[in-house]
This record gives sequence, structure tokens and C-alpha cells, in this order.
Amino acid sequence: MLEKNRRYLWNPFTQMKEYLADHPPIIERADGVKLFDVEGRSYYDGNASVWLNPHGHNRRELNQAITEQLEKVAHSTLLGSANVPALLLAERLVQITPEGLEKVFYSDSGATAVEVAIKMAYLYWKHRGQPQRNQFISMTNAYHGDTVGAVSIGGIDLFHSAFDRMLFPTEKVPYPYSYRYLGSEEDCRSACLQELEQCLAEKGETIAAVVVEPLVQGAAGLIMMPPGYLKEVEKLCRKYQTLLIADEVATGFGRTGKMFACEHEDVKPDLLCLGKKLTGGYLPVAATLATDEIYSAFYDDHETAKTFFHGHSYTGNQLGCAVALASLDLYEKENRVDHVRKMTPHVADLLQSTAKLTHVGEVRQCGLMIGIELVQDKTKKSLYPYKAAIGAKVCKRARELGMITRPLGHVITFLPPLVATREELTEMVHILHQAIQEVTQS
Repeated sequence: MLEKNRRYLWNPFTQMKEYLADHPPIIERADGVKLFDVEGRSYYDGNASVWLNPHGHNRRELNQAITEQLEKVAHSTLLGSANVPALLLAERLVQITPEGLEKVFYSDSGATAVEVAIKMAYLYWKHRGQPQRNQFISMTNAYHGDTVGAVSIGGIDLFHSAFDRMLFPTEKVPYPYSYRYLGSEEDCRSACLQELEQCLAEKGETIAAVVVEPLVQGAAGLIMMPPGYLKEVEKLCRKYQTLLIADEVATGFGRTGKMFACEHEDVKPDLLCLGKKLTGGYLPVAATLATDEIYSAFYDDHETAKTFFHGHSYTGNQLGCAVALASLDLYEKENRVDHVRKMTPHVADLLQSTAKLTHVGEVRQCGLMIGIELVQDKTKKSLYPYKAAIGAKVCKRARELGMITRPLGHVITFLPPLVATREELTEMVHILHQAIQEVTQS
């Protein structure tokens, strides 16, 4: 299998030269919160297969939803027609998302959900007679996916700078990164809000939307917003009459202890981007939810050419929508979000000893989204050099100890399946602690 990997497969976000020399696991099957490779070894799925598995692997209810739908139809287009699971899921999403979001547009990944949102925002203002509103405000360190539009509003140089000449310019304002700010958390919050307002005051008439990852910047290293910041961003959008796009691809569906992160501060975005856990980690379906006001800007006679000319071949795929509906049933039946709330303080207690390790600068947590920032010097908060690959080494050691997770540079991520029990979470945190301690010799 490794030889086939070498000859035929190019893995994403992976330096293949190092990967193939590292004897990586090749997963054959999975059950619950465990993955099993072709050599029979088992691993805890410590990053929920890139943050998207809420209920555990090989769930009978989700398997059954797919097989039952498969007996009817696997896929038919939404271009000029509809299908039953797509309609039922759209209704369900409108019912559970923040108030005011009334229309659902399907795509197939978090990145495409964001791409749809920025196109909708751009054309909304054009159709409303304000074509000068064609710029976007996004955040430093942001990650919204890997399509060209999503990369344009991103802010992680390591990922994005190589594509610079392909991208459109955006206005960047700082995301509040309190740990790296020379001042208090409140000072950081105030300074970042001040920069956002200054940008809106100076250029608001050209701004189509502000794009934000609510509460937590995921790929930036699990950076947590100070309390109240998100609500103030919403207020500034309303003050300067610009749209608010909330990218909840990572934070949505219970990960933060609420069904959606926006609920923590009663924020109602104009456009909401969803993906990852939407189908319970089974199939690639994403969704962009819009207000009726945005929808109505496209609702017109044929000759006006205001149709939203965007779509995907597998938009609203029946198999994906059917399993998404079954996944939402499991959220209700098993009180999944309540379980996250109950497990959050348990994990926080477990991580207290990890936070005391010599080379752990900060442990950040929001629900079951955890980032552990490693530093060379705790007092100075100095980073390890990039070539040290400290995060990769810790994750490799964790894999040897029986858990798979991914680093974000020098930040170790821990986003387990939301179904994980108290005992499973305890074992996973212990593995993380041991891996960090051994690699950094704390």
C-alpha cells in the first residue's frame, strides 16, 4: 500500500518526501472514535478526521440512511429541479440556524460554501445598485478554504502567499490574538475593534462584507476571540451597513458547546457557511445560508440576468442530504451538544497539567476545540524555528502512542469526535501530554 501511495497518490497539505519516509498509517476501517490501519494497529481519531466527525465512525443509523436512499436514487441535478432530501435538509437547516437565514444554497465543501457567500455578497450590492461595494474585509491569519476566492480572503502566508498573483486584494484587519498581543485581553479586543471600525469608516461605502470565523480561528492555530468581540463586529457591520459573513465550517454543529458559534453572542449573520460535520463526517456536502433580503436581490425576470450563475455537479446530492438529516436526528436523540458542554470542563481539568509543561505557552479551548501552542521559551513566548518541525514531531510521537492528530505549525490541535466519552477523552489527553513532554523534554 505504501508503494502504491508513492506511485499514484498525492496527499493534500503534505510534503510527500517526508511523508513517505515516515511510514504513515494507511487506514482500512474505523469504529467509534478509533481508526484501524492495514497492519491492524488502532489509533484514537484525535482530530475527528480533520474536524468533521461528530458521532464516531461506522454509525449504523448513518449507514442505514445512505443505503435506504441508495435504493431510491443516488443523485439527480438541482439545476431546474429539486429532490426530497435536499428540500427536507434545507428546511431543517433554516430551523436550527440563527434567525433571519431563510434560504439554503448547497455546494460540496467548506471552501465552496465560502466561495458562494462572497459571490452572493458581491452580486447582492451590484443588483441593489451599489456596484462600488465590491471589496471584502477579512482577518489576519484567516483560513476559509483553498478555492481562489476563499484564499483571497484568507490570511495565512504559509498557505496562501505562493498564489499571490492569482488572488484579488482584500482589506485585512487583525483578528484578536490575545496571547501574542502586548497588553491585556481587553486591550487586544479594543485595539482590534478600533482597527475594524477605522477601516469601515474610511472605506465602508466600498465594502461588500466582513468575513469572520466566529469565536475561533481554526487553521490559524485555534485562536480564541475575547468575549464580546463577535457581537461588536456584528454591531459595526450594522452601523456601516455592510454584510456579515460567518464562516462556521469548523465551529458549526456543536463543536463550541452551542449548535453554532454565533449563538454564544446572539449574532445573526447575513450569510452563514457550513460544511465538515454537516453530514456527520460521511459525504461532501456544504451549505451557504442567506437572508431573504439577499435572495430577493436575485429574484427577478429572466431578461434582467440576475440569476445566480453558480453551481456544482453534485449540488444537493441525495445521499449526502439523506445522511445529513440522519446526523441531525442523532444530535437530537443523543443530546450531542449537551454532551460537549458536559465534557468541556472535564477536558479543561485534564489539560491543566499540560499547560504547566515547560514548552507549552498556552492551552486554548472553546468546547471541544483545543489548541496547544508550543514555545521555545515560555517567558519570552519565543517560537521554535520552522525547520524544527516541533508540531509534526509531537504528532508523530502521539501517533506512536496510539492517537492521530495534526499540527498547525507549532500548535497541536485536539478536536476529538463529539461523541467521545469521559474515559476516551482522558486517554487521548494523556497521550497528548506524554507526546509533548517527551518531544520537548519538558
